Amino acid sequence: MFYGVLADSVVVLHFLWIAFLVFGAIWGKKNHVVRMVHVPGLIFACFLEIFGWYCPLTYLEIWLRAKQGPSHVYAGSCIAHYLEKVVYIQIPRGALVLLTMLVLLFNALIYLRGRKN
Repeated sequence: MFYGVLADSVVVLHFLWIAFLVFGAIWGKKNHVVRMVHVPGLIFACFLEIFGWYCPLTYLEIWLRAKQGPSHVYAGSCIAHYLEKVVYIQIPRGALVLLTMLVLLFNALIYLRGRKN
């Protein structure tokens, strides 16, 4: 059960990380420290999508579920059931790359909007 709770926590953390990447520029525009985490995170996410790699959090969750037991690798609690559908969205790879680029563009526009030359 301990590993299941940890795996569910990783899914929640993964969801929060994705939300931070999508909307982090709103917070990062006013906070330099947040920006220093957000921008490299966006670049890392782009590399993951371009090269077809998985996020390290995905590997951690799979490992924790395997430690919980082989039958639990894809099963989870209520939290995991709902959040995994968002975190591990099932869409074609091209669409996922496009969404990643749109998130990058959205955040770039927020960072650059109102910037004085």
